[in-house]
Amino acid sequence: MPMDNDNKPKYSGAERVAIFMMSLGEEYAAELLRYMGPKEVQRIGGAMASLERVTRSDIDAVLREFSELIHDQTALGIGADDYVRNLLCAALGEDKASGLIDRILLGRNSKGLEALKWLDARAISEIIRHEHPQIVAIVISHLDPDQAAETLSYLPERMQSDLILRIATLDGVQPAALQELDEILESQLSGKNTAKSSMVGGLQAAANILNFMEGARETAIMEGITQVDADLSERIQELMFIFANLIDVDDRGIQTLLREVSTESLVLALKGADDDLKDKIFKNMSKRAAEMLREDLEAKGPVRVSDVEAAQKEILAVARRLAESGDIVLGGKGGEAML
Repeated sequence: MPMDNDNKPKYSGAERVAIFMMSLGEEYAAELLRYMGPKEVQRIGGAMASLERVTRSDIDAVLREFSELIHDQTALGIGADDYVRNLLCAALGEDKASGLIDRILLGRNSKGLEALKWLDARAISEIIRHEHPQIVAIVISHLDPDQAAETLSYLPERMQSDLILRIATLDGVQPAALQELDEILESQLSGKNTAKSSMVGGLQAAANILNFMEGARETAIMEGITQVDADLSERIQELMFIFANLIDVDDRGIQTLLREVSTESLVLALKGADDDLKDKIFKNMSKRAAEMLREDLEAKGPVRVSDVEAAQKEILAVARRLAESGDIVLGGKGGEAML
């Protein structure tokens, strides 16, 4: 595997996949992309577009790594399903590989639930807004958290707390019921993807969606849930990753995050941060950069709470993107890695 000067992998997992696919040529790369969902296509496409100065030795190293992986995980003695599952998890990580594994191993045809992921949030909200709330909750649970949060924001405010409550208390869906819902949606859509398994919803799904909600709406939804079930509300909050939790990210992760964040957003976000988090940010900057940031904070003056929350959400979105690509590790209130 290509290494940089710090003896770390020179390329992220997504970049190694991009290099591998580009080495196959357009026809075979396009065939592989057919088995991937919108998030995978976006991540790998972005990696392809950002790759620069990839040397022949780098390509050879990626291909050699893949070849060794194939050689080490021979199919002799294990089932084909286990082989594919182990291979994809080793290459992409368990979280990223899960959707692709479902598409390949379950062998289902294109279905409506997965096709929704290719639509914009407003269009999804129009399709589901008149369905029973439990149906809406199941559909939203199938979306990726950022898309789910945006879809939720287009639904009536009076529904939002109830839907998050239903998502948090979902404990899977019977395959027959899920298939029926899938077929109903498929009749309204023409998608080219595949439905996932029946395990949807749960506390973590609710927390992930709320992480992407605008600050004021997130607060209102949590207040609504607290009125119905205070214990459930507390359990959801424990799983949410908020701006203050950046204090738990290691120094290398903070440095990586700071390279991706604009100074303007950082200044606004830190106006609402406590001193410990500010000190952690300053510590991971050069002395000159830290001094300039302190000066900008002092000169900024009063700002609207909504602006601070928006800036914090923007930075958290960057942090989640970096976590998804394996560049940093986020820790929630419970101390476990998220995303």
